[in-house]
Amino acid sequence: MGYKEVYEAWQQDPDAFWMQAAEAIDWVEKPSKALFDDNAPLYEWFKDAQVNTCYNAVDRHVEAGNGARTAIIYDSPITGIKQKISYAQLRSRVARLAGALRARGVEKGDRVIIYMPMVPEALEAMLACARLGAVHSVVFGGFAAHELAVRIDDCTPKAIIAASCGLEPGRVVHYKPLLDGAIEQAEHKPEFCVIFQREEEVAHLEEGRDHDWHAFQYGVQPAECVPVEGDHPAYILYTSGTTGAPKGVVRPTGGHLVALNWTMKNIYNVDRGDVFWAASDVGWVVGHSYICYGPLIHGNTTVVFEGKPIGTPDAGTFWRVIEEHNVRSFFTAPTALRAIKREDPKGLLLRDYDISCLRALYLAGERADPDTIEWAQREMGVPVYDHWWQTETGWAIAGNPAGIEALPVKIGSPTVAMPGYDVQILDEGGHPMKPGELGAIAVKLPLPPGTLPTLWNAEERFRKSYLTTFPGYYETGDAGMIDEDGYLYIMARTDDVINVAGHRLSTGAMEEVLAGHEDVAECAVIGVSDALKGQAPVGFLCLNSGVDRDEAEVVKEVVKRVRDQIGPVAAFKLAVVVDRLPKTRSGKILRGIMVKIADGQDYKMPATIDDPAILDEIKVALQRLGMAK
Repeated sequence: MGYKEVYEAWQQDPDAFWMQAAEAIDWVEKPSKALFDDNAPLYEWFKDAQVNTCYNAVDRHVEAGNGARTAIIYDSPITGIKQKISYAQLRSRVARLAGALRARGVEKGDRVIIYMPMVPEALEAMLACARLGAVHSVVFGGFAAHELAVRIDDCTPKAIIAASCGLEPGRVVHYKPLLDGAIEQAEHKPEFCVIFQREEEVAHLEEGRDHDWHAFQYGVQPAECVPVEGDHPAYILYTSGTTGAPKGVVRPTGGHLVALNWTMKNIYNVDRGDVFWAASDVGWVVGHSYICYGPLIHGNTTVVFEGKPIGTPDAGTFWRVIEEHNVRSFFTAPTALRAIKREDPKGLLLRDYDISCLRALYLAGERADPDTIEWAQREMGVPVYDHWWQTETGWAIAGNPAGIEALPVKIGSPTVAMPGYDVQILDEGGHPMKPGELGAIAVKLPLPPGTLPTLWNAEERFRKSYLTTFPGYYETGDAGMIDEDGYLYIMARTDDVINVAGHRLSTGAMEEVLAGHEDVAECAVIGVSDALKGQAPVGFLCLNSGVDRDEAEVVKEVVKRVRDQIGPVAAFKLAVVVDRLPKTRSGKILRGIMVKIADGQDYKMPATIDDPAILDEIKVALQRLGMAK
């Protein structure tokens, strides 16, 4: 069956489609049906089943005789450590940690916060919680104390599992003082903490509250897997709200297992035993779905990489990892590739490695500009598949279903909707728009298994954030269009569609034009307030390393490119060269903050920002253009 037939099979009988997908999961009690819609528009999947995530991710592979297969490859160019952990070793490590947590009173339904760097122990902590039916909430390691405190108060954890420190190129990030500060600030106090002490920094332990990772587990009885209901929360993952407190996305156990397992072959085209690498962090949704759970549930080998695309030691580190560990499918963010391309525009470092084991590169996390995709295709010699999803959905809304049928790539499009997603483009009144017209991207309810059923302790906020703008639909917050062939194009966040003299224009389309200039490594376009036109676009350009031309010439050329390719209607006249762009730690460009700086408005420093000093550089650049008073 090709993609069209598979998608139509889902459309004709969604219940049968997902019940068939559920056959690949080992249930304690099988579900009687897939969808439970008695509480619509709040939908649930496989609700009456009994199942355990850790059993499906670890134990069943050992019991099937695959205990010697490598589950985790840990590769840390920062410490120089490389380590392989088999499924059998992983089971004993996870069962022991779960036993120690259980001995301290952690049980089904209790929350546990995990605050760890990219080390195998982070995955072991997640799996140990899943083994007990405890609900984990991973907070990105190194998040500020205040942000951690907010999350402690929201999910009220019984315990916190943390590391003494994280490692960045050239510096140690002190986790323990941040954790201590957060607990001090938070109204809710955890009963105990477990601290994984790293050689690079041994942290002070508070007597009575803090336990050493190894001593904590000494002499305990390993824990067995605790069955939970299909709708039991597997985890809570906080995503930044545009206003106020972060939103706790809830991931339901049954749907999570079925959906992630289905994606590993159908989207990422890996077979059991293949090495799959998602170069992300466990603190983000990609790390949950495709470093920890997806590959392990499917029986793959997953790579835990503690490093950066550049500087650990150079822009060839990704190619080394792919060659050395025989990676079949590789998933990263466009921003990582842009960093590599900026350092090594001709791909010279790639020539030192043989990456012929690689079948495809998958990109997600932000818009993938055509220039970066073309560079990657040319230099890496593999198909490059952009795909689009959100923290809320947990897996791809749209992608190229390479394991079913590799569809022709259209650069600029994440290809087509995946089974389970009825994606539509709506106008402001909620009416479907014609092919090629720009509008709000919405998904007809119900969303498929594995997506969020609600927000943690915030059902009203869930309804208001996602379900009220377009009744009967999930509002994605993205704008785009669908072409005549059914290919989806994500042009911008809805609030990044700017109105220039009555014309609705996508900043993303302008960014594509700027990124096509041979000297531009990376760029961003924002809409700033304009007394005459309502909004006017402003471009920010980061140039490739080694470019020593006059910046004014480059600006002149990109302005002409936008005029030639989008037209005078874009009114694109202002651009400025900067050394770097403000980003979150996961690589998303903070365009909303840049708009506020340009318009002279107050803004809240985002907790996820990679380096706050960049905002001052942006302000100076805008002042050169006569903005940001």
